[in-house]
Amino acid sequence: MNERVRELAECARCWAKVKLQDTNIGYNSRLYENLYNEKFAELIVQKCIHEIETYQIPVGNSAAGEMACEWTYDALKEIRSNIKEHFGVKL
Repeated sequence: MNERVRELAECARCWAKVKLQDTNIGYNSRLYENLYNEKFAELIVQKCIHEIETYQIPVGNSAAGEMACEWTYDALKEIRSNIKEHFGVKL
């Protein structure tokens, strides 16, 4: 696991612990595991969507380059939308 994935895992752990405390039912390993897994997956998907949204496409000074850039951005927007819909992530 790389450092960024470890950071996301730690965020998911902290989030799941707080959520579990908010339930007032005491420690429940199954509920904690479900909360953690759901949040960890959501954070990974959000990170992927963020990478798509912030991707910079180098463009030359030609009309063809600008058109290719526009097509690529349109494709990235569609990919982002498909990922959000597939995983049910709202940002």
